[in-house]
Amino acid sequence: MQVLDSFLARPEDWRYGYELSRETGLKSGTLYPILMRLEKHNLLEARWVTTDPGVPPRHTYRLTPDGLELAKEKLAEPARRVALREPTPNEG
Repeated sequence: MQVLDSFLARPEDWRYGYELSRETGLKSGTLYPILMRLEKHNLLEARWVTTDPGVPPRHTYRLTPDGLELAKEKLAEPARRVALREPTPNEG
């Protein structure tokens, strides 16, 4: 959910993995497999970016339209669950 939340903050922007790692607090060994799975399922686009000579190319990522829709749905689920749950006796 953290990864999808980060993409939803700026859904049209291309994002670097390092930037996403800093925002989510996920280490690369956790983050990159998530990004690869999302790309494999056509929920993310990925492209190589070369900025300056001598600097290695880096992958950037952004949500596809399907990925944006899924992210909105997934992030709405917890709020929907909270709204639909029964109040506890302490809540009145």
